[in-house]
Amino acid sequence: MTNSSLLERRQKLLGSAYRLFYTHPLHIVRGEGVWLYDTEGRKYLDMYNNVPHVGHCHPHVVAAICEQAGKLNSHTRYLHENVLDYAERLTAKFADELDTAMFCCTGSEANELALRIARIATGGEGLIVTDYAYHGNTKAIHEISPETCPVEDLPPYVVTVPSPDCYRGRYRDADAGERYAAHVQVALDTLKERGIRPAAFVIDTIISSDGVIAPPPGYLKKAAGIIKAAGGLFIADEVQPGFGRTGKHFWGFEADGVLPDVVTMGKPMGNGHPIAGIVTRADLARAFSNTDGYFNTFGGNPVSCAAALAVLDVIENENLQQNALKVGQYIAAGLQLLADRHEVIGDIRGNGLFIAVELVANSGERTPATKLTARVVNDLRDRGVLTGSIGRDDNILKLRPPMVLQSSEADLMLETLGESLQALAV
Repeated sequence: MTNSSLLERRQKLLGSAYRLFYTHPLHIVRGEGVWLYDTEGRKYLDMYNNVPHVGHCHPHVVAAICEQAGKLNSHTRYLHENVLDYAERLTAKFADELDTAMFCCTGSEANELALRIARIATGGEGLIVTDYAYHGNTKAIHEISPETCPVEDLPPYVVTVPSPDCYRGRYRDADAGERYAAHVQVALDTLKERGIRPAAFVIDTIISSDGVIAPPPGYLKKAAGIIKAAGGLFIADEVQPGFGRTGKHFWGFEADGVLPDVVTMGKPMGNGHPIAGIVTRADLARAFSNTDGYFNTFGGNPVSCAAALAVLDVIENENLQQNALKVGQYIAAGLQLLADRHEVIGDIRGNGLFIAVELVANSGERTPATKLTARVVNDLRDRGVLTGSIGRDDNILKLRPPMVLQSSEADLMLETLGESLQALAV
């Protein structure tokens, strides 16, 4: 079946809301490690997907899923060891205060559960998010995701703060972290003027949709202090930075030595198998349970938990957090060499295996090169390297490969990006 016929069927059966990547979409039929294969057997280096966190079709994860599926899969209202074993191993990755896990199927569900807990525990309704955040696609979470929900459509209980961008943002000096964090207080004042009590400040701790903005030193800690002093909770969305991806730390929030009240997680937990969840304090979970019971048909089912346990095995046994740090630093150094030759590369940022390359039309004025970025993404696809673009102006290349990426594969990406920039005469 040709791609054009597939596209025609897709339009007819799924409608136009489902979006695809690239001007000429790919028909992928197989994956292995950091590689994806199309119907003609051509392989593509996957520099984009964080869902297969420990690599496409990792044999240990596949075996764990198959073995458990051959024994039992059911809803979550029976006793089973897998969910307890996983909760025990997961909470061991956090400070002692964060000792209670609750499971669901998607990051959107995890974030919505965190909001329910925050509102019950605080008695407030108001929510603060960064101004181009994305946290999911349920109605409640869409309403705190300005990347997809226009600012004019945000409900009155949602107030945004500037993303702490030190490259093109309003603050770029040594005090940027504190100055950006001060906007959380401004947001609290706005909520107060509207007669709304605060419930939480929610932030993706690598601030990915805003442009993979590693928060400036002190920002998270200061922002958390401000929201907590006002009676709200600090919710760390670790769907993208978590599970060792940033290299130096297992969780993104650890970079600033801050302790969240609730941590949310999603798609990388099961290497693509649908499992997500939160980790929080026992007192917050208890406050929630006193008011509202919790049941999720598939959240924490035996097969999903088997997958999640296997993912932790691989991260630990294959030293993937350390690999993310080493290979991430290697990529950043290689990108800097490219930046020395191509003025269009305005900024390189991120941590571990989550790196952003911001392309600019004018390096002095830092003007976003939006059209060029789209051309680069599609040209890389044609050359066999898959990535994507992000940011308010869609001018930032997002490099977020499976955690098993090696330096030799990074060399291929760097060489191909250099060829693409050269061919596009930038």
